[in-house]
Amino acid sequence: MYRIWNIITTYSLMLIGGAVIALIWANTANDSYHHLVHLVLWDHAPIGAANFAADGVITHRTLTLHYLVNDLLMAFFFAIAAKEVWEAIILDEGSLRGKKALTPLIATAGGVVGPVAVYLALAAMMGAATFSAVAGGWAVPTATDIAFAYLVGRLVFGAGHPAVGFLLLLAIADDAVGLIILALFYPSAPLAPEWLLVSAAAAAGVFVLANWLPRRLDRGNQARPRSTWMREKLSFWPYAIAGAISWYAFQEAGIHPALGLLPVVLTIPHADRGFGIFAEEEAHQTDLLNTIEHGIKAPVQLVLFLFGLLNAGVEFSAIGSPTWIVLLALLIGKPLGITLFGWIAAVPMRLGLPEGMRLNDLPVMGIVAAIGFTVALFVASVAFDPNVMLGDIPVQAAAKMGALFSFGAAVLALIAGPLFGVQKKN
Repeated sequence: MYRIWNIITTYSLMLIGGAVIALIWANTANDSYHHLVHLVLWDHAPIGAANFAADGVITHRTLTLHYLVNDLLMAFFFAIAAKEVWEAIILDEGSLRGKKALTPLIATAGGVVGPVAVYLALAAMMGAATFSAVAGGWAVPTATDIAFAYLVGRLVFGAGHPAVGFLLLLAIADDAVGLIILALFYPSAPLAPEWLLVSAAAAAGVFVLANWLPRRLDRGNQARPRSTWMREKLSFWPYAIAGAISWYAFQEAGIHPALGLLPVVLTIPHADRGFGIFAEEEAHQTDLLNTIEHGIKAPVQLVLFLFGLLNAGVEFSAIGSPTWIVLLALLIGKPLGITLFGWIAAVPMRLGLPEGMRLNDLPVMGIVAAIGFTVALFVASVAFDPNVMLGDIPVQAAAKMGALFSFGAAVLALIAGPLFGVQKKN
């Protein structure tokens, strides 16, 4: 279990700690909690939440603690997720490369479509007022918490079951879709797409100057002096500068700046082959991309703690219809979508399932994938205005509570495993 524990401590244990403290704090001293969340660090700052004039023009920006964590520091968390997706796609042994990834990717589509359909259907059933208040949060239940899905998957299926690898692919692809949805459907300000050219130029420039050109000049020279000098002397600094430019460009473009490092991640020198998502062998890789990931993992733990602290502080009185819509969209929509689309891929499309995996494993996998949490909380924080109310219930807070309650999927999965005849393989 040491490997599972290592993954959980790296990605989620601090997050849970922050979320628990936030829940206790918000329900015992709500005023002081919200004072912390909205603490102003720098008014009229070059970065921060935009303040608008009556005509919609940005007058100035205010850097709050909430903005610092959600929009700036969480960019490093999404960079780690993007790194895993990128390696899984491009490396020779990448788990999202070639036909072997088709069934998990098609199942992923079901894991997105199913929750959205259930979410909107439930919202419509609860009346026009409810639908109008919550419809904008349709993307909240599309996410899967990678680390906890991995933990629960191993408990349900056993460490040696092929469903665990299938589940990891699905969760990684699921969060990749979530990043795309964030970028396309939840702008942080009026769109100014010309700024994306600045981000693209920063990514292209650092790729050419710090990656492609040294390798080009070293062709035929086994010593690789220029590439070695670049790696040893400049290290990650060119990419850090490009990342800062790209992040700022995303902010100015109106796209959520937490995604601002993604274009630069794609330009960093990477390993020659992939060992799999969360593979232990990655700890021994010396390529710059893995080196950077190892360097930021510890700070990202603190970032996740702060993210949980500043986003999970919901009063229990905020539980209402948005809570149940989010929760049921995850608990019903995920299993239905993954099972249906996985079956379509495996049987009518004849793509099959990994050896040792059966069709009755799909609904159990869908229940495990219903654990939303991290990205679901993040999407809820940007999808809803915190001041929008449904009756006397704040919609954003109620939706966040649904994301927190999705932990219940772990218990359901442990019950469903034996009921569906899952054959554990340790």
